Amino acid sequence: MGRFTGRSRRGAAAYPTMEEAFEAAGIRGVLHRPEQESGDAIVLTHGAGSDANAPLLVKLARAFAENGHLVLRYNLPYRLARPKGPPFPAGAARDREGIAAAIEAARKFAGGRVIAGGHSYGGRQSAMLAAERPGIAEGLLLLSYPLHPPQRPERPRTAFFPELRTPALFVHGTADPFASVEELRAAMALIPAHTDLLAVEGAAHDLRRAGDMAVEILGRLYALVEG
Repeated sequence: MGRFTGRSRRGAAAYPTMEEAFEAAGIRGVLHRPEQESGDAIVLTHGAGSDANAPLLVKLARAFAENGHLVLRYNLPYRLARPKGPPFPAGAARDREGIAAAIEAARKFAGGRVIAGGHSYGGRQSAMLAAERPGIAEGLLLLSYPLHPPQRPERPRTAFFPELRTPALFVHGTADPFASVEELRAAMALIPAHTDLLAVEGAAHDLRRAGDMAVEILGRLYALVEG
């Protein structure tokens, strides 16, 4: 298995990478392949109303690949079904099946661990899948987890948290209307697995600033997964 060393490989020290269109078993996206692979893989998917080409996902995928990780950046089934608009609640289970298929696809390329990551809705569905199917991924990267609708803290999306036994890194902006850092930290106490919270000062729900934090994100992820 690969292990992140904590060093940035950007610039001259970065691993050369290749990007190629990927489509298999209902999954469509982009595969980022480093010339020298760590053996581990990260699958990344998008939020509601977005797609796999969201700037945050593109930037993180490229940075993770430069650090030796195979990355599959992919569209959820609802986005494959129609090019615009948010997902329908009735289709959430189908979206989780798409996440499972992406993880399975990544395992065929990488011999090590697989981290399931997603922004907002994509992260929420990834976490729900991990709660339903323990062991499907070795870790979770939850970008801007939508803890509750804006200005509706009485409607927390935490019902499955007590069943989540997969290590999870939450990356969250301090200006995100879907939860304050304090609210998210309190909710994380419901999760029996190892968790960590990386707060991004001044970032809103799009979390664009986190695109420059790939090295810190990887370091925090591996501290959880290996802990």
